[in-house]
Amino acid sequence: MAVKPLHQQLLAIVRTIPFGRVASYGAIARAAGLPRHARHVGIAIKVAEDPELPWWRVVNGDGRISPRGLDGSDDLQKLLLEHEGVSFDDKGRIDFDRFGWRADDQIPD
Repeated sequence: MAVKPLHQQLLAIVRTIPFGRVASYGAIARAAGLPRHARHVGIAIKVAEDPELPWWRVVNGDGRISPRGLDGSDDLQKLLLEHEGVSFDDKGRIDFDRFGWRADDQIPD
């Protein structure tokens, strides 16, 4: 499946999220200049065929892992984040002040 230009733009930002940091779907969309397209970030990640894409570093605006409906994918995402040193509170949230990454300051050329 061909990747749409909009999706390419969003995935370029996802690729720049550093190890041990997370960004929300909305922050990535805003960084791309598309503040109303947070849902497209999830779609772009879902259809991407890039094994190097750090998809696990993208969480919802509450700092939680968004359910995907795929057996084990939520657990895998949590394990990958914990491996990078990201921690969760007792309600399953990530502290954006500690682990959040400002995608809007890092827009790729």
